[in-house]
Parts: sequence; C-alpha cells; structure tokens
Amino acid sequence: MTMLVHFLAAAVGTVAFALIFGVPPRYYALCALIGGLGFLAVDVLEALGLSATEATLFAAALVTLSSRVCAVWRRCPVTVFLVSGIIPLVPGAGVYWTAYYLVMGNTSEALTRGFAAIRAAVAIVLGIVLILEIPNRVFHFHRKNREKRI
Repeated sequence: MTMLVHFLAAAVGTVAFALIFGVPPRYYALCALIGGLGFLAVDVLEALGLSATEATLFAAALVTLSSRVCAVWRRCPVTVFLVSGIIPLVPGAGVYWTAYYLVMGNTSEALTRGFAAIRAAVAIVLGIVLILEIPNRVFHFHRKNREKRI
C-alpha cells in the first residue's frame, strides 16, 4: 500500500512540475506515468536489497529510457518527459537535512546526509547519460520498418 501511495504522490508531483515547466497538457498523463514509475522503481529496488544510490541509478535510467521512447512515440523533445519525470528522484530532503544539521552544529550527520545527497545526484546524472548515449536510430526502429514496406 505504501508503494502505491508513493507512486501516486510522485505522479502528482511530476505533473505539478510539468505544469510549472510549461509542458503541454496532452503530455501530462505520460509525464505522471514516467515520474511515478521512476519513484516506484526506487522503492522496489531498495526493497530487493539495493542501496539507495544503486536504486536511484537504475530508476534514473528507467526514467530516461521511458522518456526517450515516449518522445519518439509522441514526436516531441525528450526533455518534455525527462525534466519533469526525474524530479521525484532528486535528493531534495537530503540537501535540506544537510543544511539543517550544519546550522545545528552536527557536522558528522551533515556530512553523512550531504554525501548521500551527492551520491544520489551523481547516480541520476549517470543514469541519464548512460541512456542518452544510446544512438537515436535504436529508438526509431518503427520508421525503418515502415520505409522498407513502401
């Protein structure tokens, strides 16, 4: 039940950011699905025993792959789905707690939280880069098949 609530919260948050970023309303459902699936992937992978950093890496790769597939399918830029879809994975709470513990004078806890936030941010970047490095022709397979039949 908790994972369903997390999925729905991530989906709603993704649509909220899509609205802020000016994404056309016809893409909201796909943005919600991508953002929700990314956060659900983190929950599932952590439940299977992966670390938070590893789960974030794989979830970021899933969000990026889903964004590329939807971008080709809907014939729009990948950033329409990627920017709003990656938001649920961003370690905002980690950055907040880092600043909080720094202000409170608890340096060791601040370092722990800050390092975890940096690892999550690097995992997101690596997940995005790994998928964006796949050549475009891999995602346009349906157009090649159509051209051969004509």
